[in-house]
Amino acid sequence: MRNLWIIPLILLSLGSCAQMNPQSKKVTETFFPEFDVTINTPAFQKKKGFTTHDEMMAFLRQLEENHKETLSITTIGTSQKGKAIPMVVLSRKNGNTNKVKVWCQGGLHGNEPASTESMLYLLDQLLNNPEYIQFLDRIDLGVVPMANIDGYEKQDRYAANGLDLNRDQTKLMAQESLALKQAFSDFNAEVALDFHEYRPYRKDFTQVGTFGITSIYDVMFLYSGNLNVPENLRAFTKEPFINDVRKVMDENELRHHDYISSSYHDGHLHFKQGSANARSSASSYALTNCISALIEVRGVGINRTSLKRRVMSGFLVAKSFMQTTYDNVDEIKKQIQLANLDKSDAVVKMKSLVSEQQIQTIDLDKTEEMTLDVTMRDALISSSVLSRDRPTGYIISSDQKGLVEKLQTLGLELTMLSEPQELLVERYIIEDYYEQPEKYEGSKLQKVTTQVIQETIEMGAGTWVLLLNQPKANLAIEVLEPEAPNSFVSFGLIKTASGEELPTYRLLGNYLAKKP
Repeated sequence: MRNLWIIPLILLSLGSCAQMNPQSKKVTETFFPEFDVTINTPAFQKKKGFTTHDEMMAFLRQLEENHKETLSITTIGTSQKGKAIPMVVLSRKNGNTNKVKVWCQGGLHGNEPASTESMLYLLDQLLNNPEYIQFLDRIDLGVVPMANIDGYEKQDRYAANGLDLNRDQTKLMAQESLALKQAFSDFNAEVALDFHEYRPYRKDFTQVGTFGITSIYDVMFLYSGNLNVPENLRAFTKEPFINDVRKVMDENELRHHDYISSSYHDGHLHFKQGSANARSSASSYALTNCISALIEVRGVGINRTSLKRRVMSGFLVAKSFMQTTYDNVDEIKKQIQLANLDKSDAVVKMKSLVSEQQIQTIDLDKTEEMTLDVTMRDALISSSVLSRDRPTGYIISSDQKGLVEKLQTLGLELTMLSEPQELLVERYIIEDYYEQPEKYEGSKLQKVTTQVIQETIEMGAGTWVLLLNQPKANLAIEVLEPEAPNSFVSFGLIKTASGEELPTYRLLGNYLAKKP
C-alpha cells in the first residue's frame, strides 16, 4: 500500500502520447536546473510542443541558403506516410583528403524530441559558432535529424506500422529502416552516434523505497560489448571517446553512467548494462568496424521539462565526439584498419557477466540522492557461449534474392557464380526447432540448433558468395549464423523446420572467384 498513489501517475506517463508530467518542480529544481543558454532551433521559438517536420525542413533550408558551399540536403527515402527523410551533409572543400566521416542520427524513436533538437542545434553551432567551425577541417559530417518522422509527428515511439526502428537494424522490415541503413552504408561512417532519450519514471521503479524512485542520470552511454566487434575497436571506443565525454559531462555538472535498463525477475529488480545486441544501432554500427555509441538523454515522458538541459546534454556529447575525432584522425584510421584485418572466431551466442553493483537514483519520498544495490547483467563484459571458426565467407542460394538485397543494404558486397563450381562448405541442418507463438516486432521468432556438416558441393550458376575479407563482414556473422539472436533465421526471414537444410552455407578454405 506504501506507493499506490504513484502507480497511476507512473502508468499514465508510460503511454506513448501521455501528456501528464510525473516530475515535480522540486525534483527539477534540485537535480535538473535549466541551462542558461539561447537555442534558436524551432522548438524554442514556441511555448508548446516540439519541432514539426515542416519546421525542421524550413530550418534546414535556411541553413542551406546561408551555407551553400558547406551544407547539402538530400532525401534518403520517405516515411510510411510519405514524409521526406532528410539527410544533411556538412563538408568543407579544403583539399584535405584524410578526413573522418562522422554520422549522427536523432529521432529514431518518435517520442524522444530532444534527440532531434540536439541535431538541429549541432548543425547550427557547427556552421555559425566560430568556436566549433574548425571541426569541419578534418570531419565530413552526415546528420539525419528526424529518422522516424511518422512517430515523431504524434510523439509516439514506433513507426506507422507499429515497429520499433531500433529493433529493426538487421531484419530491415520497415521502409524507414531500409532508407536509413542504405544511407548509412553509402556514407561509410568511421564514427557513428545515435541520439535517444530514455524514460526516467518506470513502472519497475514504483516498487523501490517508500514512494518509488526515478533515474538521476542526465546522460547514459550505450556502446557495444558484442564480441564480433574487434577487441581493439571496442577498447578504442571506450578510450578515448567515451572517457573524453565523461570529462565533458563532469565539467558541465551533468550526471552520467553507462546505459542501464531495468526489469523484474521472480519478484526482484534486475538491471542490464550495455548491449551486445545487433538489432539496435550501437552494435549494428560497430559491427561495420566504426566507433559507435548510442546516447540516452533523460527525457521521455516529462514533456518540455528541462528541455534546454536535455538538448545541451546531447549537443555536448556530440561536440565531445567531434573534438576527440578532430584530435585523433590518424589513430582512428589506424584502429579501423586493424579491425578490418581481424580474423577472430565467429561468436554466435554470448552471455553477460552477472555481478552486484551500486547505482545512484533519486528517492521520491525525500527528494534526495539514493544509492541502490542492484544485480547487474553487464553486456560490456560478455563471454562466448557458442563460437565457430571464422569461415572464408558465406554462400547463399540463388533463390534467396530477398536476403541478398538485405545484405547489400547492410553494406555487404556479394558476387554471383557465373558457372557451376565445386566448393568446400559447411551445411546447416536443423536439429532442434521452436517457433515463438506471439510476434515480436513483426516476426515470429525461431530458435534453432544446427548440425554443421562439412562437404564439397557443386553450387550452381547464380549462387551468391559473400566473402569475409571486407570491412563490414562481422555483420554477416550476426545475420547468417542461424543460432545468433539477430539472424535471418531467428527473425523468421528464413523459414525452416526440424530436419531441414538451410539455404545458406559456410564457405571454407581458399576461394578464388572465377571471372565470367
